[in-house]
Amino acid sequence: MQARDGVFLEDLCPKLRARRWRSLLHKATQGCCLYCGAGSESIDHVHPLSRGGQSVTENCVPACLACNGRKGDADAFDWYRSQPFYDPRRAMALRAWTQGDLSLALRLLSWVGPADTTAGHGSGLAGGHAAESAGDPRAAGRTHQTRQASTPAWRWQIAS
Repeated sequence: MQARDGVFLEDLCPKLRARRWRSLLHKATQGCCLYCGAGSESIDHVHPLSRGGQSVTENCVPACLACNGRKGDADAFDWYRSQPFYDPRRAMALRAWTQGDLSLALRLLSWVGPADTTAGHGSGLAGGHAAESAGDPRAAGRTHQTRQASTPAWRWQIAS
């Protein structure tokens, strides 16, 4: 008997396989950004595609749009060390993830509490400039958070 006796839907529709893979990455971290702990909305390549990285599980981590955009094509470990929300436990989890030890990475992430709401860009001013405005007395007590639209604008345009 063959190992694969039938035709699977994933074989006929590669986009379905990619979509399931992306959702499994998000589920593995409970929908949290691996860098800062905020809600993950995208997949970041630790070693960027522009520098020869691949789209494999060991190189792709869930990330929020702010971290993914600010990191760009920089080295993930150097970039992460320079961030105000740097956490050595998350750095160790990132290292374990890239080395293929996802169980260790997830265990390390379970020891990290929810995103700290007083530092970094988990809250505070949009764009992650909370540390810059710490000395500004006008910024005290004022927070602004930019949210991504839940659905693309074109959906409502098609419906009307």
